[in-house]
Parts: sequence; structure tokens; C-alpha cells
Amino acid sequence: MTKLKELFSDTLVYGISSVLARFIGYLLVPLHTGVFDQDQYGIISLIFAAIALFNVLFTMGMESAYIRYGKDRDEAKSLFKTLQLFLLGSSALFVVAVWLAQPLISPMIGLETGNPILWMMLGILFFDTLAIVPFAELRLIRKSISFAAIKTGNVLINLGLNFYLILWLDYGIEAVFISNLVASLLTALATWIVTIPMFMGKWNRELLTKALIFGLPFVPAGLGHVINELIDRFFLKSMDSETVETLYGPDYSADDIVGIYSACYKLAVFMLLLVQMFRMAWQPFFMRQSEETSAPKTFSQTFSLFNFAAAAIFLSVALFAEQIVSIKVPILDFYLVDEKFWGGLNIVPVLLLAYWFQGWYVNFSAGIFISETTKRLPQITLIGAGITIIANLIMIPFFGMMGSAIATLLSYAVMAMLIYYYSTNAFEVPYKLVSGFGVMFLAAGFYYLKPTILKFGFSDLTSSALLLVVGLLSISLLIYRSILRTKTS
Repeated sequence: MTKLKELFSDTLVYGISSVLARFIGYLLVPLHTGVFDQDQYGIISLIFAAIALFNVLFTMGMESAYIRYGKDRDEAKSLFKTLQLFLLGSSALFVVAVWLAQPLISPMIGLETGNPILWMMLGILFFDTLAIVPFAELRLIRKSISFAAIKTGNVLINLGLNFYLILWLDYGIEAVFISNLVASLLTALATWIVTIPMFMGKWNRELLTKALIFGLPFVPAGLGHVINELIDRFFLKSMDSETVETLYGPDYSADDIVGIYSACYKLAVFMLLLVQMFRMAWQPFFMRQSEETSAPKTFSQTFSLFNFAAAAIFLSVALFAEQIVSIKVPILDFYLVDEKFWGGLNIVPVLLLAYWFQGWYVNFSAGIFISETTKRLPQITLIGAGITIIANLIMIPFFGMMGSAIATLLSYAVMAMLIYYYSTNAFEVPYKLVSGFGVMFLAAGFYYLKPTILKFGFSDLTSSALLLVVGLLSISLLIYRSILRTKTS
């Protein structure tokens, strides 16, 4: 029990630092959307999507491998030094390979060949890669405060430099990547300093082989996850001018659409934060409860309560999206998301539903971990990635941004149902799935009822408030009945 409490405590620290970092990072949205045009913001989004994709290849699962084998403290120093030297060499080779391939890569991310921003992108990848093993060491030896402090420091440096370079020195989009590069460099140095005793080990080829055998299988799953999250930007970028003009008019380019889509996507972060915070507390909780006879009922009730929280987030953000983006940031006098990006707000409810399904995925993962059938996870992720790619290819020419949003929703919905199937077969839990879908459809129904309510002469704000209150009361009743049935079954 003591060990589980320690795990729960550490998880809260990691979770709070991650959530805090995301909230602080969100402060860049009003700055970037207020200063940069849609096409420039689109280029920023594409480059960060490329960084996420390349990061999976650069790191090669070595973070997980170190956590797996670094617990043997007799060999930890040799493993640490071996992996650091390996990643130093492999990352340098990847940097050269990407640079040589820049005539192919640069146009895909909206850059011209030879643009120095590509070098900055590669620098960010290089230093982030060399920090992953030191960060894994901090987690392994439970230096959670140091971990959180360095992570938060990274975001604060990045944030401060963005504001300084853009507002005071009047830099363009290169300021975004200079800021990230400096933050990544300083973060890497900080992690090296706090783990400096670990560099005293020796190169060990056998340990490297063992780490690669364990870590490389994480690459396909990692790529699948990134594809689900970010590949839609590249599909939107590839839209031809005729499709863009047909869907959005002659004043827009594909880069503009990527920028609008990425900015409006940020509103779904509220649901994503709920999912992340829940996951941090949920994983240690279900492992602690797994031996209890009441565990299946507890898990079922947790699923119902999660759906209430998700419904509250969905209705609050979807109904008040226009009010949220029009909030003025003090001092800067910027909207939370600039007005020129508001044309994509109709994708927000769809993306909120997508992350709601991701929350289901996290709920249902309990049975997979308890039964130790985690080999299913990369299979499910890759199936989701395949759906994302196919759905984007089919729907973008007809629906543009909405097609990408629907593709994300379909992917996460299928992944949630797949893990539900495998998880409940491995560890039986009486999840109230019908009730869960009922809550989701009820929440969506109240949102899409808004145009009808407006016809009765109510203001937009009054209509949203009315639908929020009535919707949450209706959903509360449905969830209460679901939990009551679980208690008596």
C-alpha cells in the first residue's frame, strides 16, 4: 500500500507539472494568433507536427527501455552512459539525413529549401532526444520535484522568449523556434547537470542490444499515436487550390486552412486536460483496486462519473466557444484566439467528442494492464492511425477541416471500442456502455439544439446558459440512475 501511495504521489506531481505546462503554453495561442496570419500559424503548426513525428524516430523507445532496465542499479550507470552515447550518435545521423532530404521535407512543412528554421527544428529534436534518458532517470529514482521544476522551467523560458522576441524585437515566426531551441538546450543541460554521476558508467554493447530489442517495438505505436493527433495538418496542407476555393472561397490558401484548423483545435485542450488528469490518477488507482472483489463495480461507477465530467466540459466549451475565443487577454489586448481564426469554430464540438472517446480509452485500459495483455495497445493504435489516414483522404476533398475533425472522432471512437472489447474479455467489468453513449448523445443533442432555441428570440448567451443547465440536469439524472443500477446489480 505504501508503494502505491508513493506512485500516486509522484503521478500527481508529474500530472500537475504537465497540466501546468500545457496551461502556460496555451498563453502563446493569443500571442501567435494575434500577431501571425493564418498561413504563418499554419506553418508553425506543420513544423511542430513534423517535430512530433520525427521525435518518435529520434528517441527509438529508449525512454521506456531505460525505465525497464535502469531499475537494476548495479548496471544503471553503464546503461545510462551507453544509451546517451548511442542517442548522441544516432541523433546526429538523423539530423544529417533530414537535412539531406530537405528538398522533399521543406515543402511539406511550408518552408523553402535552406530555410534556417529547419536547422532550428533539428536542433530542438537533437536536444530533446538527449534529455529523455536523464528525465527517465529522475522518474526512476523518484526525483519528481526536480523533474517537475525542469519541465516547468522549459515552458517558462519558451514563453518568455516568445513574448520578448515577437513583441519587443518584432521577430517573425522564427522567434517561435528560436525560443523552443533555447528552451530545449537549457533543459538538456539542466538534466545533464542533475544526473552527472550517471555519466561515470562504461559503454556496454550487450545492454544496448537489450534496450533496442525492448524499445524499438514502441516506435510503431508512437508513430500511430502521432498520426492520430497530427497527420491531419499535412492532409489539409495538401489540398489543391480548387478544393480550397470551392470550400472556403478565393481568399484562402491551404496554409490558411491549416492555421485556422490548428488554432480552433486548441479549444479541445479543455477535454484533453480532463483526460490527462484523470489518467494520472486512474492508473495507480485501478492497479491498487484490482485485487478487491468490488473492483468491477468501482470501475463501472468511475466510468459513469467520468462521463458526467466530460459532458460538463463538452457543453461548457461547445456552447460558449464564441465567448471563450473572444476573451481579451489583459495588457496584450489580444483575443484568446484572434478573430481571423474563428471560421473554424464549428470543428470544436467534434474534436471535444473525439477526446471524450480518448477518455473512454483510458477508462477501459484498466483490464488490459491488470491482465498484462498490453501487446494489444500498439495494434489498436495502428488501427486507429489507419482509420485517420483513410478518413482524411476520403473526407477532406468534400468537407475540408470538418472532414479532418470527423476523421479524428472516428479514429478515437473505434480505438475506444476495440480496447473495450479486449479489456472486458480479459477483466470483466459491467461498464454501462449504453448509458455512456446516452450521455454523449444527450450532450451533443443539447448543443445542436441551440439554433432552434435562438429562433425563439433568446440571446446567444442566454440560449447557451439555458441549454447548459437543462443539459447537465438531464445528464445528472441519467448517470444517477446508471450508478444506482450498478450498486444494486
